[in-house]
Amino acid sequence: MDQIQAMRIFTRIVELGSFSRAAERLQLPRATVSNVLKRLEQRLGVRLLIRTTRQVQVTSEGMLYYQRCVQLLGALEEADTLFSHHKLKPSGNIRIDMPHSLAREIVIPALGDFYQRYPELTLSLGANDTHVDLLREGVDCVLRAWETEDDSLVARRIAMMPQLTCASPGYLATFGVPQSIDQLQPHQAVGYFSLASNRNYPLEFCRNGKVELRELPTRLNVSGADAYTSGCRAGLGLIQASRYSLTPWLQNGELVEVLAETPPPPMPIYIMYPPGRFLAPRVRVLIDWLIWLFEHGKSSDMAIFPANTSKQGK
Repeated sequence: MDQIQAMRIFTRIVELGSFSRAAERLQLPRATVSNVLKRLEQRLGVRLLIRTTRQVQVTSEGMLYYQRCVQLLGALEEADTLFSHHKLKPSGNIRIDMPHSLAREIVIPALGDFYQRYPELTLSLGANDTHVDLLREGVDCVLRAWETEDDSLVARRIAMMPQLTCASPGYLATFGVPQSIDQLQPHQAVGYFSLASNRNYPLEFCRNGKVELRELPTRLNVSGADAYTSGCRAGLGLIQASRYSLTPWLQNGELVEVLAETPPPPMPIYIMYPPGRFLAPRVRVLIDWLIWLFEHGKSSDMAIFPANTSKQGK
């Protein structure tokens, strides 16, 4: 079996975390997959995987080799389609991860258009608000509302989403409606904390061209966007979130915007993916479609504007 096929087998083992699942996905006997990996390790002179009865762990050398394999296999896929763009029909599965709210409100409702354009593509979409290790978990790309500190990823800002401050009518009846950010002393917030640092994010307000931070007392602290909004609807404090995600509750009166003259800075949306000179065509068309979606697909009714406009945030 040639070296390229050995690299494909190795990357599937890493991404699926299992020899058996890799063999099933590649439609090969499990013994063949195991033997290929054994010969590959012998040829390289390093141990790439640690196999136990329950799991497969990637060694540090294995992770370095995996990253390089992904780049080389992507380049090969790119080369195979280099002169046939007019015939290009990307096929296969793409793994993408994004926050619940982006999946629910923006991406999933528009997927009919994506599948009409690319009928031979399928998506495995993870919806969560936590950090995902793309390389270790075999994810092709992620959408995030924060910029990565991981130098091993490319982060491309594709949109800026207006945010607002709001509260429930019941909360405002109890604590009063703040008329300025200088009147926030008696108020409280629903805390949104980082899983990495376990610290709450402060509230942010734009005033006179500057961003001012306010840390308010909290009785509920959450790490997910849905729980964050639910806490506000339950009257537990002020929150700040993108206007598009709060629109249903603003329209039905469950939430009320406050401090509109000093709004939070716009929320940046990034698409992140492993670096490399080439992207597999199936991943590239998804990224291009997502950029189109945020620039054109929902901008009119969700108040999203693209990152390349004059409206910039942090």
